[in-house]
Order: sequence, then C-alpha cells, then structure tokens
Amino acid sequence: MKKKIDVYEHMGEILKGVKSGVLVTGKADDRVNSMTISWGMVGIEWAKPVFVTFIRESRFTRSLIEKNGEFTVNIPVDDSAKKILTFCGSKSGRDVDKAKELDLTYEEPETISVPGIKELPLTLECRVVYKQTQDISAMTKEDQGKFYPQNVDSTFTGSNRDTHVAYYGEIVNAYIIEE
Repeated sequence: MKKKIDVYEHMGEILKGVKSGVLVTGKADDRVNSMTISWGMVGIEWAKPVFVTFIRESRFTRSLIEKNGEFTVNIPVDDSAKKILTFCGSKSGRDVDKAKELDLTYEEPETISVPGIKELPLTLECRVVYKQTQDISAMTKEDQGKFYPQNVDSTFTGSNRDTHVAYYGEIVNAYIIEE
C-alpha cells in the first residue's frame, strides 16, 4: 500500500535523507540496481518538481538510467537502513545482485518502470528531463583536487578521475510505502 505525499511538504525530510544517504535505483534490460548517494538536490525547474542526482560516469546505475531515462529515489524514514546504505555504497551492481544479497523488497511502481524499495519507503518516481556532464575545468581547484584527483590509478576502485553526470528527474509521483 502506498500513501501519496506532496513533494513540497516533504522537501525538508527528503533533503535530510540525502544528507545522511539515500538510494537511487535504475532499471534497464530487466536489471535493477540501487546505489547510495549523499549528493542531490530537490527543487523546481521549468515549473516541475525535480530531484537532481549526481552519478559518476563509471557507475553501473548510470548506465541503467542512460538506457531507461527513469529512476527512483528511495529514502529511509528512520535509522534501520544503515546496513543497506553501506552495502549499496560499497558494492557494484555489475558484480553483485544487491537486492538478493540484502533481501530487499521491490515495490511495483505506479508511473514509471523503476521499482521503489519497501525498506526505504519514501519514494520519488523520476523521469529524466535534463542531464549534463560536469565540467572539471569550471570547478574550483580545491574541489578538483578533493573530489577529482587525476594523479590516481584509474583502475583503482576508489578512483575519482571521472566526473559526475547531473540527472534532473521530474518527480512524476511521490509516496510512502506502508505495510
């Protein structure tokens, strides 16, 4: 069961979730993957409510969003999702079926093709309306050095040589998954 919510009334809760970690979920070719993010924005663009997520070019979830043009934002409503957020932030969906490993419960979406996750019940269904690859030369030298060092081995798991793509997702549906 889903309880519809007004995104504008829950903006504070959504941003608080992003600050401590939420999942972004993508789906394409019958593959579903969630990744932990703690960078994101919620607001209004072109008179539409939007969630903006920033995903590194090398991430598996990015490839799913590129193929499908849709994603969900899955936000915990308490501290019970710490283990899920840690696992999804440290494993790649290329190698691991995170939902199977964590016994996650996918919730059938209402408007898009990407499911919500019952264990992180505040759900935003988003359809990409704009995307832009970040321009490293337009960043401060401090942020370049901190977030995008170029003097690391690009095969290293923690490599930060690639930049992020900003995906502006129109929030086409929002709800809390209830028992």
